[in-house]
Amino acid sequence: MSTPIVGLLVGMALGLAAALGGFGAFLLVAALGAVGFLAGRYFDGDLDLSELFSSRGRRR
Repeated sequence: MSTPIVGLLVGMALGLAAALGGFGAFLLVAALGAVGFLAGRYFDGDLDLSELFSSRGRRR
């Protein structure tokens, strides 16, 4: 699926959540979407979580 189509679907889901559930539902859908995005990047191998959680003293 292309990036514009995914963006369209995400925008529609956020709009639907905002229209039906209000601002709280909008924030919940946005947060879960971000978690899903990061999980997808991690499982595809595009995101290395050790870079995020390693201490700065170990980096060179």
